[in-house]
Amino acid sequence: MATPQLEWYEPNVDEVADGVYRIPLPLPNDGLRAVNIYLISGQDDSPVCVDSGVAAPEARQALVGSLATLGLGLDDVSRFLVTHVHLDHYTQAVAIRREIPVTVSLGSGERDGIELMCRPNDERLARRFEQLTSNGAGELAAAIARQTAARPPALFDFEMPDDWLRDGDVVDVPGRKLDVVETPGHTRGHVVFHDAAERLLFAGDHVLSTITPSIGLEASPSANPLGDFLASLARMRELPDAQLLPAHGPVRPSVHARVDELAAHHAVRLDRTLAAVRAGDTTGFEVASTLTWTRRERAFDELDMFNQSLAVTETVAHLRLLEAQGRLRRADEAGTDHYLIA
Repeated sequence: MATPQLEWYEPNVDEVADGVYRIPLPLPNDGLRAVNIYLISGQDDSPVCVDSGVAAPEARQALVGSLATLGLGLDDVSRFLVTHVHLDHYTQAVAIRREIPVTVSLGSGERDGIELMCRPNDERLARRFEQLTSNGAGELAAAIARQTAARPPALFDFEMPDDWLRDGDVVDVPGRKLDVVETPGHTRGHVVFHDAAERLLFAGDHVLSTITPSIGLEASPSANPLGDFLASLARMRELPDAQLLPAHGPVRPSVHARVDELAAHHAVRLDRTLAAVRAGDTTGFEVASTLTWTRRERAFDELDMFNQSLAVTETVAHLRLLEAQGRLRRADEAGTDHYLIA
């Protein structure tokens, strides 16, 4: 009888290339289930991890256990190369650094974001609620605020990295060199790591294998995050094709193939967003409520409040790009952004 194939998120140490191991770490209470980190190991050098997981006991235990299967301990890891500042990628690196000497590296474009994340939780939440309210989702923001007050979210300590990575930097890791490529969109300072010699792309959340990354989900997004994201996808298309090593989902053989799928997806979403405005919806909340969500084409009302807030953010990113393209114009009416046919 054939051995059942593991799902990508199940505990495993998967050698995806010579000396490169995919290690899925659990994300407690998160629909994504897990985040892939990648351990790069050589015979004579201390191993390096791309991303780190969330600072949670389950993730810590999984990482320690996975390293042990390779004959390693946490104190063998010399550096965490982090693709972006979201807690499922960054916070475990910070927690480990408090215990052992390890270097934590992050893209320089995340400086504003990490400074904000280091502020009190109430201030960060207030910024998020303001974003929702200005896009017509004031009732949703108030409901989330009430829920948050009743059940305060887990607190994650954010700290500055040890060094900043910039576009064009070359990072020496065991047995290979990684080119740092800035890929803003999912966050302002997202970076990916390209191994041109071995045709590997450590893609973080920029290019995901089965889902589309959220766009502009941060306290201080750029003016046109979807435009940034699509431009970053175009950069991936200009690089030689490579094996896709994503942060969520299984490894795929072609970055280019997945980039084409993501670009096509957003072209359809832009058309649907424009159609909703033509039909009379004018705020981010109204348009989001009209559209369907996830691969299952779920109605907006079927989503929980957190995912409704993500849907509004995603919709606003599409509206902003349509505005930048001259297809829509934006008007501020009593503190609420409305989008109208240009």
